[in-house]
Amino acid sequence: MSATTLRCMLPRTIRVFSARLPFRSLATPCTRQLKPSTLLYRRAPYSTSRTPPHTPPPEQDDEMAEPTGLIAKSGIELLTFGTPNGHKISILLEELKEAYGKDYTWQSINIMKNTQKEPWFTAINPNGRIPAIVDHDRGDFAVFEGLAILGYLTRHYDPEYKFSFPVESDDYSVAEQWMAWQHGGVGPMQGQANHFFRFAKEKIPYAIQRYVGETERLYGVLDKRLENRDYVVGPGRGKYSIVDINLFGWCNVSVFAGIDLGMFPNVQKWLDRINERPAVKKGVAIPSESALTNAAVLRAREEDPEKKREAEEGLRFLRECKEMYGYKYSSP
Repeated sequence: MSATTLRCMLPRTIRVFSARLPFRSLATPCTRQLKPSTLLYRRAPYSTSRTPPHTPPPEQDDEMAEPTGLIAKSGIELLTFGTPNGHKISILLEELKEAYGKDYTWQSINIMKNTQKEPWFTAINPNGRIPAIVDHDRGDFAVFEGLAILGYLTRHYDPEYKFSFPVESDDYSVAEQWMAWQHGGVGPMQGQANHFFRFAKEKIPYAIQRYVGETERLYGVLDKRLENRDYVVGPGRGKYSIVDINLFGWCNVSVFAGIDLGMFPNVQKWLDRINERPAVKKGVAIPSESALTNAAVLRAREEDPEKKREAEEGLRFLRECKEMYGYKYSSP
């Protein structure tokens, strides 16, 4: 599957509500209807139906058959797509492969076609979401939810604790805390920021500044944690672990959500450090190179003047949303 499968998630032109109101209106209650005006974004042809986009890009291979069931007989089988939650599992599996020779099989589950809603998939994950794994070496045991999968894989296949911590150690508890913080905070908040800032048909200024702002607050917490540290958990400057992998999937697509990483220099250095790992480079390329990573988004803006213009307009609109509601960055 080509990288353009994910590119179809990038904005396609729609008419939105502009936040460029007369100055006096900013002081009035925001029940005032916003005036339709500027074309700010492009929106993906996303649908919850099973119908693929009506006119896919020419290079997109929509004729490729979607999976209809499991294909492996041994080892770990990963069912995934090129999203932050998908990347965290493919990264760990690549790390385990490099460290221990633990091989695995993966299948691309195209969430744009709702393959994850098919009965064979919901028998593995009743919630109908990626990622999920099946461990064929342990009686075809299925695991869903990224947090649970990371724990399962390290518990069974990281005997030397290269990416985890002994259960009796204090670091194990600290790791649990930061994993829970990501699962309950960064993922949900940044996911909503993506939705309202990028994909929602109606651009709602309150929702945009609310979720982008809360994501910024959480990044401030992470930035503080990374002061004088290389990694989030572990003695001294820390040890690279599933805590970092769990966060990296989302932080590596933060520019797309309107996050200015210049505000968070420690997070940026941490991202750069992790991005240099060979297993990470392989993991984020499964099932294909993503167009949503920070590097890909910034590169596209440099190479394409139209994308640069759209990005500038989008960020200007984000600033106006924040100003409308008096948003001021604060963390924690």
